[in-house]
Amino acid sequence: MQPSEMVMNPKQVFLSVLIFGVAGLLLFMYLEVWIVEQHTGRAEKKREEKAPLVTREKIQEHIISQNPKFHMPEEPKEKKENFLVNSERPTGVLTEISHSQGKDEALGKTIRSSTNNLIEKLQGTKALFRKFSKMNWPLETSPLNKSLVKDSKWKNTYVTQEKRRSFLQKFCKKYGGVSRPQSHLFHMVSRIYVEDKHKILYCEVPKAGCSNWKRVLMVLNGLASSAYNISHDAVHYGKHLKKLDSFDLKGIYTRLNTYTKAVFVRDPMERLVSAFRDKFEHPNSYYHPVFGKAIIKKYRPNACEEALNNGSGVKFKEFIHYLLDSHRPVGMDIHWEKVSKLCYPCLINYDFVGKFETLAEDANYFLQLIGAPKELKFPNFKDRHSSDERTNVQVVRQYLKDLTRTERQLIYDFYYLDYLMFNYTVPFL
Repeated sequence: MQPSEMVMNPKQVFLSVLIFGVAGLLLFMYLEVWIVEQHTGRAEKKREEKAPLVTREKIQEHIISQNPKFHMPEEPKEKKENFLVNSERPTGVLTEISHSQGKDEALGKTIRSSTNNLIEKLQGTKALFRKFSKMNWPLETSPLNKSLVKDSKWKNTYVTQEKRRSFLQKFCKKYGGVSRPQSHLFHMVSRIYVEDKHKILYCEVPKAGCSNWKRVLMVLNGLASSAYNISHDAVHYGKHLKKLDSFDLKGIYTRLNTYTKAVFVRDPMERLVSAFRDKFEHPNSYYHPVFGKAIIKKYRPNACEEALNNGSGVKFKEFIHYLLDSHRPVGMDIHWEKVSKLCYPCLINYDFVGKFETLAEDANYFLQLIGAPKELKFPNFKDRHSSDERTNVQVVRQYLKDLTRTERQLIYDFYYLDYLMFNYTVPFL
């Protein structure tokens, strides 16, 4: 190659400089947005320290009024997660640089157009972030639209639903005391599934009917003709459903304020035992090596080599020691995490509060409310280990009898917000 061929002409030099300049500008603007978010987060944290979400004194007062013998130890703080301000990152336009004048001019126009679009998008994101930061929390609930419910048999279900919503709202109003979300937004909505066709937001609570609920959402979304034909793996690993944190700020903001928001919960002690039975009493290629090995290593004296190597055979008492340990050898998991930290019901006011104890009735009533096809009914089959007895009050008592009274009390203390928010009866301790 001749030296003269290696020299770029002035237009190529100009375009190269322009591209690097645009990249620098975009980097600067993203840093500016990030700094604004960080500053807002620190200021918010200071305000929250002055006005905590739920004071221990208020909760104790509430519990004592129900049961004077109750005492609550302190609960360890949970580590908060971070998030990116804008989930949609701009992509660069890669165009082959031509030696012809016409292509140089076209490239210049493309770069200028892309730059202007990106600048407008970034400015819009910053404005939307400021708008979201000033948003009033908790979000208001919408009155249930009963116009699509024709059958009078749902009257009692409607009354029960209104009582649940009212109870939760009064609890949050009494013990809330915040106007901004404590958690970062994208983490706060990370468990919420979106069904755009019927405008539904469903917050997933594992071990409270979530597998069958995701089947129903897939049918509503036109991804399957029947909920009974969808396998467990397709539900949990197929990634057919969208989550709310996959949208940008505008998409999240719009859906939170216009869609019907639903959450289905379960008695915390039943849910905990159900999770243990599912993950530790059956072969599991994830929970045994990841959680089982760590639990056995820390909480079982003189454990045999086989148990340490495969993590199988975790006992319920060992699992409870892990759960209550502020220095757990392995982190928390959504299957036994508190609903208050999965769905944030005092920040996102859910329009519908269903319970696992009345799952079929609540779910089919909800399907009527949102205008689902008449032939679609909530499936009632057990997703896994169908031969096992369902976890109920009697089964829970069998597991709790191996624990001391103090351990049972500490489990209640761990889930006390879930018990109070959703008006569950204090368990036999």
